[in-house]
Amino acid sequence: MTGTSRLAVLLVFVGLASPPAVAQEQAQPSPADWQRLHQMGVANRSAWDLYQSLKKAAGGGRVSPPFAQLPDWSGLWTSGGGGSLFGRAPGGAMPKLTPAVAAILKKGADLTAKGIAYDENLSECGPPGYPRWLVIPFLREFIVRPEQTWLSSETVNNVRRIYTDGRGHPSPADAFPLYYGDSIGFWDGQKLVIHTNQLMARSMGRNQPDQSEQMETVEIWERVGGVVKADAWIYDPAIYTEPWYMQRRYTPVANGDKTLRMNYWHCGENPNNDVYKTPDGNTQYTDFTFTGDDNRTREQSK
Repeated sequence: MTGTSRLAVLLVFVGLASPPAVAQEQAQPSPADWQRLHQMGVANRSAWDLYQSLKKAAGGGRVSPPFAQLPDWSGLWTSGGGGSLFGRAPGGAMPKLTPAVAAILKKGADLTAKGIAYDENLSECGPPGYPRWLVIPFLREFIVRPEQTWLSSETVNNVRRIYTDGRGHPSPADAFPLYYGDSIGFWDGQKLVIHTNQLMARSMGRNQPDQSEQMETVEIWERVGGVVKADAWIYDPAIYTEPWYMQRRYTPVANGDKTLRMNYWHCGENPNNDVYKTPDGNTQYTDFTFTGDDNRTREQSK
């Protein structure tokens, strides 16, 4: 990314401190709606069962619909807030976790409180993966076509491909774990319904547990007024003792003159971003030491 485009992106995120009116829309469902949607997940034994029930309710759903029947999700988008993978939901509900994961989260919270946070993946410029992708703050672009939809983000050109041409998942003999899994879907009116499996076992966030290869999810994506919202149900018996529901929202980025573009962004392109894990588990730059002497020298040189 050039210096000019990187500055433009920074200005976009600085602008989020004073968001436009559209970003002020409710970023979470009401407690009653959250409970209703959460129970949809709990009532189904698996993500595949939930997906099939939604497909039945949609009359089988539509595959490869004409362009004229597809929603307009064009433009650039960024995170507009919403629920989290382990945080408190509307009404105060918390995810029901396995004892091992609860202990990992407790240890992670203690490390975070001490300012210790190393990420085996993002600190080394790896992709965030899914479902972590749902909550990252970077620019996004949604490309909607009859046969597939691309849900992309600017970090290392991440692209989730949602196949809506009627195909199923790969056979077990051909399936293997992927950063973003394998996603198939159908259209229910203007709603995109997605099932994802083949997910890789990996970190769900800084000082958070690893998801397992058993994880599967269902999502419903829809544009509501000025935002695109995604309802997500996450099934992983290694993490949650019952499925967890969360809703994320994405708000448009003002780009009337179309000068801001999606770009390949990789922290490794700048050697100043190289970091390593310290013995206490924190993150440190490879060639930087920040000391009082450095600060005084910098002040004297002004």
